[in-house]
Amino acid sequence: MSAITVGQAVVLGAVEGVTEFLPVSSTGHLKIVEGLMGIPVGDDAVVGFSAVIQVGAIAAVLVYFFRDIVRIVSAWGRGLRHREERHHRDYKFAWWVVCATIPIVAVGLAAKPLVEGPLASLWVVAGSLIVGSGVMWAADQTGRHKRGEDDTSFKDAMLVGGSQVLALLFPGFSRSGATMSTALILDLDRVAATRLSFFLGIPALTGAGLYELKDALGSGVGAMPLAVGTTVSFVVAYASIAWLLRFVAKHSFNAFVIYRIVVGVLLSGLLGAGVLHG
Repeated sequence: MSAITVGQAVVLGAVEGVTEFLPVSSTGHLKIVEGLMGIPVGDDAVVGFSAVIQVGAIAAVLVYFFRDIVRIVSAWGRGLRHREERHHRDYKFAWWVVCATIPIVAVGLAAKPLVEGPLASLWVVAGSLIVGSGVMWAADQTGRHKRGEDDTSFKDAMLVGGSQVLALLFPGFSRSGATMSTALILDLDRVAATRLSFFLGIPALTGAGLYELKDALGSGVGAMPLAVGTTVSFVVAYASIAWLLRFVAKHSFNAFVIYRIVVGVLLSGLLGAGVLHG
């Protein structure tokens, strides 16, 4: 039997799609929902499934930002062929994304036993949700929001990309939360911070999904649950991206901060009461 049923795949795909790009921790929410449904959080097949359905969310980003991505990749290709094209900002930005992905790849490979072992604890998720909320609130309050997307630099990309490591090591911190908070600290405005988070997440999350695919298929998760979970993730994530960009254009991150604290406290209570096991 599959470690995850089709019905469970629908639920987990929806959770992944809603939370992947919101600064609330998709990994944390997946672990919570898995625990509530009685799915073994630390099982290799479950870990692999969670990584693979992220590809659905990434596909949503690729479709949503298709024109931007084509423009950037085209500029990168022209720059590789023609030296005079290398002054173009899109060519430089493509290399920034590549370089900014290196830290999370290196740490991910080196710390894989920890990430899939002790750090996968729901207690870590609860603590990271709460601590990450404080970081996000401070970043949103102290950031001057005066720099737009065209004002970003290689330094910004490296610092924001490097912050993804926090979410890798502390599930619950949130990759989106870490990258957006870092961008806000660097004085980017909320929309620029959000878009930069999207672009930097594409290679990291796609790579994680493809890397885990063999484990997901070979450890007890059937092809049908994987296909269903990934499809649901794509549809829900597309709607989530569109909503988030409209939201951050007019609102602060305070709603996410409050939500994260509430979820972190509730999770701690469920763990303490023995309803969930960390």
